[in-house]
Amino acid sequence: MQRYVHGYSAREMSRLQDQADTLAELLHHDTRYPAGSRVLEAGCGVGSQTITLAANSPGARFTAVDINPESLAVVQRRVRERGLTNVAFQQVDLLDPPFPPGSFDHVFVCFVLEHLPDPMQVLRRLRALLVPGGTITVIEGDHGSAFFSPPSELAMRAIACQITLQARGGGDACIGRRLYPLLVEAGIAEARVSPRMVYVDDSRPAWVEGFTRNTFTAMIEGIRDAAIKAELMTADEFDRGIGDLRRTSEGGGTFCYTFFKATGRR
Repeated sequence: MQRYVHGYSAREMSRLQDQADTLAELLHHDTRYPAGSRVLEAGCGVGSQTITLAANSPGARFTAVDINPESLAVVQRRVRERGLTNVAFQQVDLLDPPFPPGSFDHVFVCFVLEHLPDPMQVLRRLRALLVPGGTITVIEGDHGSAFFSPPSELAMRAIACQITLQARGGGDACIGRRLYPLLVEAGIAEARVSPRMVYVDDSRPAWVEGFTRNTFTAMIEGIRDAAIKAELMTADEFDRGIGDLRRTSEGGGTFCYTFFKATGRR
């Protein structure tokens, strides 16, 4: 499996939690699983989505899996701290899942496929784990959907650095726009995609802080050294681009980004 492009620093763990907290209603208001359901969360990371899923569906039984043991240790601690008792954990490579066919009623995948060199193969493996008629939910972002005011060529180039670096690592930071054809080609029936747009201006201070500053700008800022080392931008250019991104979270600035939530059945 591809190494997580953003790394595993404490700063990145905090960014992921800020993102999850801010986006919970937008992404998960319609994610609920019936009592007794067996749900696989594929690629749970540090549990930023796990906590919301388990709390929203207390009667469902979740199996949260990830390839990284350090991430699993973090999510287990977080789940215990929240008093949630409906989640089990397992270290799993999604290319070689140890579960027999038909092990789950539902599969949930969030911000995982973008990091994989062959997301189609993983989708097919996950589909096989579903019972007939079982559902899959996939959520991904699309960095190509970011636009903002005041406009800035350097800010757009800094975002493009993230897209380029992720592509060089075998991932796709713009995979959101590809979810429908990916699900269809993977043999998933009744595929549907719902765009979830984030729009932020200074009348929404929680979103300014939680998304524009602490989620998106922090993510782009986090690849500074890699972008400069790869000679995609000079240090001065990159820093000015980040300054322009920060300007979008100040008075009169606006920021937009689109996530895509796809669902389907086996």
